[in-house]
Amino acid sequence: MTEAVITVENLTMAYGDFLIQRDLNFTVNRGDIFVVMGGSGCGKSTLLMHLIGLQTPAKGSIFYGEQDFWRANARQREQIMRRVGVLFQSGALLSSMTLAENIALPLMEFTLLTSRQIAKMVSYKLALVGLAGFEDYYPSEISGGMQKRAGLARAMALDPEILYFDEPSAGLDPISAKLLDDLIKGLRDSLGATVVMVTHELASIFAIGTNSIFLDPETKTAIAAGPPRQMLAESSDERVIRFLTRDNPKAELPPLEAIS
Repeated sequence: MTEAVITVENLTMAYGDFLIQRDLNFTVNRGDIFVVMGGSGCGKSTLLMHLIGLQTPAKGSIFYGEQDFWRANARQREQIMRRVGVLFQSGALLSSMTLAENIALPLMEFTLLTSRQIAKMVSYKLALVGLAGFEDYYPSEISGGMQKRAGLARAMALDPEILYFDEPSAGLDPISAKLLDDLIKGLRDSLGATVVMVTHELASIFAIGTNSIFLDPETKTAIAAGPPRQMLAESSDERVIRFLTRDNPKAELPPLEAIS
């Protein structure tokens, strides 16, 4: 049986009188790699901001389990967010700190671990993302792909149940993007985390996405939902088909066995 980790009901997002998206309804189940997709300006990153508590809905509810996040008090919301890790598009590493210091920040802020325990945890998290031995490097001293992985290590610092990614492959070459996709899927499998990923990268969508929602900037609502391959196979909406094929209906998809 599937277990709903996040449930969005009748969500409307707006900046003042400017409507972004309306009447969004979807469920993220435990173990999903859930993809939020759509063209530029459709509200993908804005939806992420609503999900992680940085933007208040104009209307509607976001449930974590059975708890309505935006009707909870400040302490309850903080407890929910302790279960969440976020990798922002830029990686958001502090340039004046080493990778070890960046990853240690949430551990120092939110745990009672000793300095030695934190150092061991930092090394473990870096090893998980393939950066063992890079503790003393600064962000400027490593590649963009390595910065993304370091950002992922920091997002995992508090062993979150849910990981959010905002355009994780943005700015990466195809090989680095593929390695990051494999890493995300591997961490989902090994840690039992649930992943919500905002992206427009088709390779990532088809390679690791298990479920998805398609946001349309014209109608300002979701016009398709479901596993990406199923969405492409069953949708009759030209906007969805054009997006998922890049106007190339004969484009090959990654092998089906890559997704689970």
